[in-house]
Order: sequence, then structure tokens, then C-alpha cells
Amino acid sequence: MRFLYNSALYTYFNIIERQCFMDSTLLEFAKDQLLLTGIWVALVVMLVDSFISPLLSKTKRVNNHEATLLINKEDAIVLDIRAAKDYKTGHIIDSKQLKPEEVREGNFSKLEKHKDQPIIVVCAMGNLAAGTATKMAKAGFSKVYVLSGGINAWQGASLPLSK
Repeated sequence: MRFLYNSALYTYFNIIERQCFMDSTLLEFAKDQLLLTGIWVALVVMLVDSFISPLLSKTKRVNNHEATLLINKEDAIVLDIRAAKDYKTGHIIDSKQLKPEEVREGNFSKLEKHKDQPIIVVCAMGNLAAGTATKMAKAGFSKVYVLSGGINAWQGASLPLSK
């Protein structure tokens, strides 16, 4: 019995000793390779942020199907923030256009009466719309969504456009 106890104790301390060795080796590597360590830490932070930010955001990304449901069932307003020439080449049916200047200024006066209605913000690829949606949420709009993939994804899914 004593042999088993001593053997287990020896194994436990051996594991701890190896762990401490690994920790010191890791710290030595981090000290020696500051640039690589910094890059690694930055990547980990960005990865964690990419998972946490959407959870904390007041806006939500929706795909084409979810956007269609919002439009048909909840009477969502589609807000196209592309330039006028792009809007004229094709836009989602019944969408309203907000000029880029108005977006930059945060001028959402055209939409004041729709503050409690769902609003789907659309741009060319879905990247610029996120910033606009965040501004709108800060301005008091309660249900703001971003179309994932933007008008390109809508068009790619062969959904109707108006000219």
C-alpha cells in the first residue's frame, strides 16, 4: 500500500515538475520571440472579439430568407445605403434609399416614423451596412438588421430587384 502511495506521489510530482519546465520553456520562448508572441496574442484577441461582438451588438445580421420573412410578415423597411447610381441599377423592391452623405452625418430623419419597425440595412456586400445599423441603433431605432452579403447576395440568390 505504501508503495502505491509513494508511486502515485512520485508520478504527481513528476507531472508538476514537467509542467513547470514547460511553463518556463514557454515563457523563455515568449521572451525570445516578442514579435511572434505579439502577433499570436493579437490574433487570439481578434478571434475572441469576432465571436463576442455579434453577441453584444444591438443589430443582427440576417440572410436572404430571414430578410424576406421580415419584409413579408413584419412589414420591414429596406434601407439601401449605396450611391444613387448603384441604387438606380437595381434595388430591392420598395426599398428606401439613404444617400452616403446622410449616412455619414447620421441623418435618419426620413425614417423617424419607422423607429419601432424592423429596418434592414443593405449595401453592396454587407460590410458598410453594419456601421450604419450601429449608428441607427444608437439613434434610437429598436429593430435594425443588416443583410448578410448585401445586394450581391440578394442578386446571387436570384431574388427580385426593381429598377
